[in-house]
Amino acid sequence: MSLAPLRSLFFLAFMAGALTLGASFYLEYGALLQPCFLCQVQRLFLAAFALINLIAAFHNPGRSGLCLYGLASMTCALLGAITAGRQVLLQNMPSGQVSECWPSLQYMIENLSFWQAAQSVFNGTVDCVEIKWTLFELSLPEWSLLFFVAMLILGAMQFSRLLLSRPLRLARP
Repeated sequence: MSLAPLRSLFFLAFMAGALTLGASFYLEYGALLQPCFLCQVQRLFLAAFALINLIAAFHNPGRSGLCLYGLASMTCALLGAITAGRQVLLQNMPSGQVSECWPSLQYMIENLSFWQAAQSVFNGTVDCVEIKWTLFELSLPEWSLLFFVAMLILGAMQFSRLLLSRPLRLARP
């Protein structure tokens, strides 16, 4: 099996990521929807996902390089899915359980360690709980979660094709 179709899948994943990233920027600047911290973290993972897939599509690596690009791509998709899933859970929580008081980003950078700031972001705020926009009864974090899960499935397909195309070598006595 040729490695060219695998490169095509990387390019397809890049195009999907780039279009999704473009849609998120349109919603921010065109529709004037301000993203919360969790949305910004998801956007960061989305940008990293798209960049890794673009590099993989044009780099023309060997099998080990394809495995590394695939793992990096799937890691970004997994982290994005975890972040989007957390936001979906926050949106479905009762309103009294989410913290009302939220420190500013400047305060977190100056006074908290990276892990404390990350924990604060994942605890959620009122901004992360508000559903500002829906399409087909799904909120933006739910769409984001669907995208990242689809990209994880695409990555699993890439790995299965790569591993199954490897010729088996039998040990000879």
